[in-house]
Amino acid sequence: MQIKAAVTRAARAPQSLETLELAAPREDEILVRVLATGVCHTDIAMRDQAFPVPQPIVLGHEGAGTVVAVGRAVTKVAVGDPVVMSYNSCGVCPSCVEHEATYCHDFFGRNFAGLRPDGTSPLAKGGERIHGNFFGQSSFATHALCHERNVVKVPRDAPLERLGPLACGIQTGAGAVINALKVGVGRSIAVFGTGSVGLSAIMAARVVGATTIIGVDLNAQRLALAAELGATHTLKADAVNVVDEILRITGSGVHFALETTANPKVIRQAVESLTLRGECGLVGASNVGTEVSLDVLHLMTAGRKLRGIVEGDSVPEVFIPQLIELHRQGRFPYDRMIRFYELDQINQAITDSESGVAIKPVVRMPQDPA
Repeated sequence: MQIKAAVTRAARAPQSLETLELAAPREDEILVRVLATGVCHTDIAMRDQAFPVPQPIVLGHEGAGTVVAVGRAVTKVAVGDPVVMSYNSCGVCPSCVEHEATYCHDFFGRNFAGLRPDGTSPLAKGGERIHGNFFGQSSFATHALCHERNVVKVPRDAPLERLGPLACGIQTGAGAVINALKVGVGRSIAVFGTGSVGLSAIMAARVVGATTIIGVDLNAQRLALAAELGATHTLKADAVNVVDEILRITGSGVHFALETTANPKVIRQAVESLTLRGECGLVGASNVGTEVSLDVLHLMTAGRKLRGIVEGDSVPEVFIPQLIELHRQGRFPYDRMIRFYELDQINQAITDSESGVAIKPVVRMPQDPA
């Protein structure tokens, strides 16, 4: 079938809106008419080759829409179901078998290779292969093929065009707090970076009962929103000594820190802000080869921990419905971060994300009557 899609053809270049051919779903694939897709920092990083994904490629990995066709082997969803598409995984490696699919042994192959596992792409333009299957979906398009492993059926009365960001950025921030770090009642946390991931973490920290929630950023407007969404303290990173201020606020440091910026200097600040036996989680996507310098004695002698977190350690078909219910109850107002754009405005959406004008851009797709 023919679809409209935004194609990445070169690093740091604008997306090109093109008509492509999308293959029919195979027996284990699901065809989704995309309603809207969130723009994530990972899309921008992959455009710019922070990790060398093949090009030309259709990016997009926070898609929400309606199932329009399923392969013969699919039992999880049916035609007409509203769904969100999240990250993909193999289902058979030790991590997947142990219900830790965010650490799938083939995570990069299933999400960044731009191809199906058999080396084919579902997308083409005439005789030109366009790489697809990005995060098992490539949802910067009117239609996308996904898989049972990365599709989540959602309630029919949920606001579908607002649900896509739950698939990656929002579940990463909220899941880091709830699932990975397991922040509890009365604990303290500093969140470095108050973009969509960091603000999601702040909202989640409030949900679980953290009593000291510190937001750190350079952007005063984002810090103001952080305060409205649950931060008890905000620090403008270029106006204060962040580590000293966190130690002043808490007495000995925070129980938890979450670093979302992937900046080595900020990573060190996050670790240095920990109290004894504190834990720092890293969720920011660094360029390949990025290194960070730490004081080993500071880390070791006080039992401090530093760990990476992928997709918030989330099981999407469990966690996304939980976030939807928290939103329904008014306890997780993630939609306050959203700004909508149409597909032909996708380059503006990306620019606004990079500049900080938009915290979480969501691109709406044109809907055909079929």
